[in-house]
Amino acid sequence: MAVEIGSVYEGEVTGLTNFGAFVKLSDGTVGLVHISEVADEFVSDISQKLTVGDAVKVKVIEINDKNKVSFSIKKAVEGEKPRPKKPRNRDGGAKTWNGAPSNNQNGSMSFEDMMARFKAQSDDKMSDLKRNTDKRGGYRRK
Repeated sequence: MAVEIGSVYEGEVTGLTNFGAFVKLSDGTVGLVHISEVADEFVSDISQKLTVGDAVKVKVIEINDKNKVSFSIKKAVEGEKPRPKKPRNRDGGAKTWNGAPSNNQNGSMSFEDMMARFKAQSDDKMSDLKRNTDKRGGYRRK
């Protein structure tokens, strides 16, 4: 069986190092799971998450020129996790990027609407800033 980038396989942890874990697949292919690819949260000690002999699902993320294989455990289980729901307003509609209710029927603002709102807010802030700096008289004491 030839391993392919992007494929998910079952393997067994055969060794632990301070920078990752070595995983052996059923066909004999051995690859490294870097410590940053073990879990979504920060892992300072890999032995807190894995032990030798553990059965793990791994996703092939890279095969370099020397046929060294890089695996990821967190990317192998990403597809299995339910996606977090978008925040909703009290009326059930989706919130926009700035927390305001959206104008569309489907619950999201179009890019043009968001840009128009941003430009209007930016223009308001710039005019307030200009007005406040003009009140100072425009001169400096020496």
